[in-house]
Amino acid sequence: MVELESPSYEDFMYPNDAVPKGGRNKNAKQLTWVILLKAHKAAGCLTSIAAAFFSLTSIVRRRVASGRTDSTDNSLRENPAIKSRFYTCIKIVLWLSLLLLCFEMAAYFKGWHFGAPDFQLHHRLYTLTHGFAVRDVFDLLYSKWVLIRVEYLAPPLQFLTNVCILLFLIQSMDRLILCLGCFWIKIRNIKPVAKQGLMDLESGDGDGYFPMVLVQIPMCNEKEVYQQSIAAVCNLDWPKGRLLIQILDDSDDPKTQLLIKEEVHKWQQNDANIIYRHRVIREGYKAGNLKSAMGCSYVKDYEFVAIFDADFQPNPDFLKRTVPHFQDNEELGLVQARWSFVNKDENLLTKLQLINLAFHFEVEQQVNGIFLNFFGFNGTAGVWRIKALEESGGWMERTTVEDMDIAVRAHLHGWKFIFLNDVENHMKLIESNNTDGIPGDAVVPSLFAAVIKSKISIWKKFNMIFLFFLLRKLILPFYSFTLFCIILPMTMFVPEATLPAWVVCYVPATMSFLNILPAPKSFPFLVPYLLFENTMSVTKFNAMVSGLFQLGSAYEWVVTKKSGRSSEGDLESLVEKPPTVHRGSSEPTNLDEMREEIKQHTKKAASKKKKHNRIYTKELALAFLLLTAAARSLLSAQGIHFYFLLFQGISFLLVGLDLIGEQVE
Repeated sequence: MVELESPSYEDFMYPNDAVPKGGRNKNAKQLTWVILLKAHKAAGCLTSIAAAFFSLTSIVRRRVASGRTDSTDNSLRENPAIKSRFYTCIKIVLWLSLLLLCFEMAAYFKGWHFGAPDFQLHHRLYTLTHGFAVRDVFDLLYSKWVLIRVEYLAPPLQFLTNVCILLFLIQSMDRLILCLGCFWIKIRNIKPVAKQGLMDLESGDGDGYFPMVLVQIPMCNEKEVYQQSIAAVCNLDWPKGRLLIQILDDSDDPKTQLLIKEEVHKWQQNDANIIYRHRVIREGYKAGNLKSAMGCSYVKDYEFVAIFDADFQPNPDFLKRTVPHFQDNEELGLVQARWSFVNKDENLLTKLQLINLAFHFEVEQQVNGIFLNFFGFNGTAGVWRIKALEESGGWMERTTVEDMDIAVRAHLHGWKFIFLNDVENHMKLIESNNTDGIPGDAVVPSLFAAVIKSKISIWKKFNMIFLFFLLRKLILPFYSFTLFCIILPMTMFVPEATLPAWVVCYVPATMSFLNILPAPKSFPFLVPYLLFENTMSVTKFNAMVSGLFQLGSAYEWVVTKKSGRSSEGDLESLVEKPPTVHRGSSEPTNLDEMREEIKQHTKKAASKKKKHNRIYTKELALAFLLLTAAARSLLSAQGIHFYFLLFQGISFLLVGLDLIGEQVE
């Protein structure tokens, strides 16, 4: 093997007979070998791309042959009737678009060539008003179809297009204002400052600010992550006499119950002030679990409560960096910390989630916390003043978005919130695609009346009703799905209604650029992120409709599947006849009885379904709809629309075939 070096700058500055003293020139033969090596490397890349393509084709073929879809997966709790109606509507539109594509292609080959919309309109009206221009039956049918488009379909479609464009511009302006607010915070270095002077009571250094703090970890079949979360909260740096940890276990799997109970017992032996609570009846899901725990008699001795989901691991100094903000600030009801992600580079799905969540915390939460003292509680990694929870009515079981519900009610009672962007909590992003895991905002209609009747200022009412509810909860999922997944394909088949290129390309690209600013390392994923956002709009729109009209799926709570030693998240109950225990009370079953119960159900547990990838029917149908519209756009020579529809259809195809997340062999 001969080591070859690439030419240096001096090789191009001096000819072969004018090499400076001490320098070494490369000959032409060596340069040729370098170029050949580069070409060989490029050929290897092409070979690997071809191998990846064939591998992807094989995966798709096996996935289609397996027949596993979201409609046959029992682990998804979406209402079957609602899901079926939504999917049926998409299928009808898809078949209609396929028929129209065939019709338009036949017209194209018979000489109906159209260009700009104004030329199209004049040419068609001339054809319709001059009978001699109609040459045969097909031309007559197509002429009638053009007339129907011009007089009946185009006007309402154009009106709906203009409405969505207006909503799109309003939402873009809101996002731009948030980014400017974040920029101002960075320039002025604005951030909440806590009281100083914390001292450890147990070391005898003085009377520091160490109020009584209750830590709660609600769980449900979390056998993949329970050890890390329990260990993290047991290592919190806080006087043991002023800290109590509640493990609120709603697991219906006896094996998981046993594992969590033994872990709690282990930490009790290490002098940790921790207790285990289990509810047999999971009434109210997470909200019911938290409400039950707050009903314990000893809670009255505590002033604050810190809440962590089972997949969160706070740093030991979490309480010392959050609780001091409450000192001498009686109006403060919540201190929210941000999340950090340990698996952000795992796959494409985690990288795209990072962009969304980085913008949410860095921009939305921080700006709203600094300028408005209000934002949506993230459901975890936050410290509540117990008095604020009690005055706001406590946790309510009427919705699965209990975090937003309690935040709005607390704000209406005058409580202020603080967001700490520099206090991070480690957690894992979802590594596999689960497009049915977004709950509907069923609480939104019931909160409208409460906001209107409240005694807060007009500005705060406007902020909550228009910005918080209408714009970010309702308008955003409505226009993003309607504009890019329905209206844009329809304008290809009804070209008299136009959608400007700047709406399709330039403004979305600018907004995506602003979204990526908090995560600058994600700039190479700008285009995939733009397409991914529109793909997720299907699920957000479905959740919005379910919540707004209080349909069944808005009240179903699904445990997010965690990555760990086991691939199953929410397991089915293995106990056929659970013991009768009052709701909210701790279960008296001892460990020996639990072990015996585990042995009796070993065979049944072994037959659990393994984790697998599946096909998402709604996304797959929309993929074919967008690709059909892309083919139709070629007939009208609409360049930017074609490329957008093509790549958006491919992104829907990837999501529909479950190819962007974790791949299970």
